[in-house]
Amino acid sequence: MKKNPAPLHVRAGKMQFLRHNAGHTRWRDIYRTVLALSWPRFGLLVLGSYLGINLTFASAYLLGGACIAEMPAGSFSSAFFYSVQTLSTVGFGHLYPATLYGDIITTLEIVMGMFFTAVVTGLIFVRFSRPVARILFSDSMVISPFDGKPCLQVRVANLQPQAMVEAEFRLMMIRNEKVQEGGDFRRFYTLKLDFERLILFPSALTIRHFIDESSPLHGVTAEQLAETGARFMCSIVCIDTVIPAPVQSLMDYAWQDVRFSRRFAEIYTEHPDGSLEVDYGRLHETEPAA
Repeated sequence: MKKNPAPLHVRAGKMQFLRHNAGHTRWRDIYRTVLALSWPRFGLLVLGSYLGINLTFASAYLLGGACIAEMPAGSFSSAFFYSVQTLSTVGFGHLYPATLYGDIITTLEIVMGMFFTAVVTGLIFVRFSRPVARILFSDSMVISPFDGKPCLQVRVANLQPQAMVEAEFRLMMIRNEKVQEGGDFRRFYTLKLDFERLILFPSALTIRHFIDESSPLHGVTAEQLAETGARFMCSIVCIDTVIPAPVQSLMDYAWQDVRFSRRFAEIYTEHPDGSLEVDYGRLHETEPAA
């Protein structure tokens, strides 16, 4: 693997890693990078590429002199808009190649236009057809009694208009611990949940890990969480019923996000007809625990 002096920035939730000497970027990685862009950045990339191609071919037409018939000599705007017409294969007919050089450059641009249109169309289709989880996590985690037992809790909500199915929930804790050889070691703990699967995930619910003698959080305090640099990661994998495909969402919390002796405010209201009203606006609210 060749060394690359420029570090690679990789973000995992709220954490950011700088990878040094991870090797050079492959062409296949560019496809993944473009798909990971936000829609505004993707639009700017397509627009910039489109303008760059036309500016390049417009300059090539000007270098050819009178290679395009009816084009005013030295007019960059005419060369640019002729390039736009050629790239889109529209060809209004007023301007046309007059020399072999003009025929070659025009042919190259037509081929480039076909490839550019095919690539952009494919990227847009993939971005639109890709399922999105749209899971909302609470801003913080709470530790408070539930049913007489202390437990770590995090609230999640489904923002999709339809219910998702076959939901799987996972919660993991990461913290620094001393080892016999000296120094700190990053240990990972999978926290057991009161339920890990749901057939139907329609709206909002609370994920709980009961803190008993077997829990790595047994007897832990806020100061101990800070001392060990504890972090928590919550993952949800479920199936979108509209586009039958699995989707995944992840949220990570630092020790500062854990609220002791707090509980989540009630967001459900049951109506006489049996329907349930869910107030998503109070999803992040907490209140003192009894």
